[in-house]
Amino acid sequence: MNKHEAIRETHNTVVTIRGNDQSNIVAFDDSGNSVTIDWTKVNNHITSNEYKEKRQAEYPELKEQLDKLYHDINNDTLTTNGEFFKALNSVKIKYPKE
Repeated sequence: MNKHEAIRETHNTVVTIRGNDQSNIVAFDDSGNSVTIDWTKVNNHITSNEYKEKRQAEYPELKEQLDKLYHDINNDTLTTNGEFFKALNSVKIKYPKE
């Protein structure tokens, strides 16, 4: 998650953000008024959601997941021992929710 996304998710009045680095980012509401950014809140939000991005990057592509699911159903192995479950579970274990 980038800082702009985190700012928007933690500061509901922000509609415009300028700048790319914490030292030069400024945010504005819909009236053009400056919004004070709570960087502790933003950084905590980024850290607490980091696992989602890591999981997303490592999950098999959707077509591969569906193929595993199909084969597990077809082979009557749609259980925690099946390939579909093992593929997703290994990523969830590697990047647990904190």
